[in-house]
Amino acid sequence: MNTADLEFLPMSESDLPWVMENELELHAFPWSPGNFADCLKAGYSSWIMRRNGLPVGYAVMLTVVDEAHLLNISVARSAQREGAGARLMQFLFALANRLGASQFFLEVRPSNAAALALYERQGFSVIGRRKRYYPAPNGEREDAIVMRRDL
Repeated sequence: MNTADLEFLPMSESDLPWVMENELELHAFPWSPGNFADCLKAGYSSWIMRRNGLPVGYAVMLTVVDEAHLLNISVARSAQREGAGARLMQFLFALANRLGASQFFLEVRPSNAAALALYERQGFSVIGRRKRYYPAPNGEREDAIVMRRDL
């Protein structure tokens, strides 16, 4: 993927059908349409990444004082393993910095090896663990690895 062909636009209600289609395809425990709508209403930094005018990724970030928190990031299967995730992260870092954040936090499932590798390549370090944070199959719960990086 030529990442120069990427553009980043604020997510809107009209993007939610595409976002939900991908959310359901990409995640065993997806966010609901209401989760995304609530983020938009609350004014969270919500973005669509487009390549040649077509959506290929999305992210939701919350900034509070000097901290940014990644709440959701996803790249469509058709655009994975081409650098789109890293490019979306770089966009969020620059935006968070402009908004006054000096550090960036996220949670990730230990079982999500691809995401863990991406975050480590982007300079994140493990700072903790949230026990039983995520829903898991058969009514179980999965821990979250908490990661942080300086901006």
